[in-house]
Amino acid sequence: MSGQITISIWLFLFLVFIAVFALLDRILIPSSRWFLRRRINRVIEEIGTRLDIEIRPFQLTKRQVLIDRLSYDPAIIEAIKSYADEKDMPFEMVQKKAISYAKEIVPSFNAYFYFRIGYWIAKKIARLLYRVRVGLLEDDQYKKIDPDSTVVFIMNHRSNIDYILVAFLAAERTTLSYAVGEWAKIWPLHMLFRFMGAFFVRRNSGNTLYRRVLERYIHMATQQGVCQAVFLEGGLSKDGNLQEPRLGLIDYMLRGFDPKKDRDIIFIPVGINYDRTIEDRSLLRSLNPDLQKRSLWFVFKTTIGFILRNITQILLSRWRRFGYACVNFGKPISTIAYSKKHQIIFKNLQRNQRFPEIKKLCELLMANISDVVPIVPVSLVCQIFLENLDKELSISDIDNKCESILLNIKKNGAPVIETAHSTRKHAISEAISLMLLRGMINEADGIFTSKGSEIHLLKYYANSLDQWL
Repeated sequence: MSGQITISIWLFLFLVFIAVFALLDRILIPSSRWFLRRRINRVIEEIGTRLDIEIRPFQLTKRQVLIDRLSYDPAIIEAIKSYADEKDMPFEMVQKKAISYAKEIVPSFNAYFYFRIGYWIAKKIARLLYRVRVGLLEDDQYKKIDPDSTVVFIMNHRSNIDYILVAFLAAERTTLSYAVGEWAKIWPLHMLFRFMGAFFVRRNSGNTLYRRVLERYIHMATQQGVCQAVFLEGGLSKDGNLQEPRLGLIDYMLRGFDPKKDRDIIFIPVGINYDRTIEDRSLLRSLNPDLQKRSLWFVFKTTIGFILRNITQILLSRWRRFGYACVNFGKPISTIAYSKKHQIIFKNLQRNQRFPEIKKLCELLMANISDVVPIVPVSLVCQIFLENLDKELSISDIDNKCESILLNIKKNGAPVIETAHSTRKHAISEAISLMLLRGMINEADGIFTSKGSEIHLLKYYANSLDQWL
């Protein structure tokens, strides 16, 4: 005689859930982790054979280990004590704040995502939007760089596309760790940036504890040889000119630097320029304090409209790229060589002595960036229209005047890429067409004139030529 046990449907579902969870926890999840780890290791082995600057062990360390190492760093513990005394707060509460800052800052680099997904996305976006060109790559000088040194790419900041463009172009040589602002914390962007090795920075934060945690992370990454990318201006150029250098990140890298003991830090200047900066009108608008700040809804609506409009043009085969996006890589600058030349040991300098020296170095780096900022066709054409505001110009007039400017600035040492006359003429014609499409100039019967309401936009693009003129 057999008996039956009756249980409620809720208990049955609960038991099924427990069984499925146990199956996932004990069998499926460990198997999938092993599978993913195996693929990641294959990527690391494959990529490691062709990278000029190898992936550092620090980047492959588990994120939680880095967070713990940062949170319990002796300098951070000392900062926690000082902050707790200053604010009259319990040590444990301040320590929790420091740990939360560490979790916010520390990235979660994933080699598989970086090289198999991130690189592919960056390449597709960059080539979809622009004709990408690279110049002034002095391979012999780069081959002389000590592979054990820390390489830091120092760049001007024209557009948020800079992140994508430089990561794509540098991916054949190394991985890059960026500092990104609060805008990158938006879901799901924050996970993508973490996987790409980016670390988050609160711009202009006055919190001493936060700044100390950020400083120690940058110091750790630099000491461990992680290749980094720094926008020395600290933010986007709003008028097309190079801005004053921001000293913070460079100071964090160098305040503990001893040229006799530490690995060398190699700064590589990078100049970026575009025929069209997507944010140009918004950046110019932000310079006028009298204009009312636009709402988040307006920004969202405008952005979505811009994307949909371009997608529609792509589907109808009417879309055209935004002209050229050019990147120039300049001559490497060794911190050890700089320190020896100027007889400086940054580690031994107090803050009031160190900052003037950091400023001198940053000004030198900014001058080197300025020397390699590419000259793009739209900048040339904008300069022509600014010089001839009240004149009518034919396309041959514009081409001849552009050639004259190029010859002049080339004598001054400008980074002019040598091209055939027909190629340059085509590029100038494309630039004029792009400017007409955007309403920057007027055209009637093959005669072109500047548009009074767009003078500020013309100046924005022409400003990248200023130092050479």
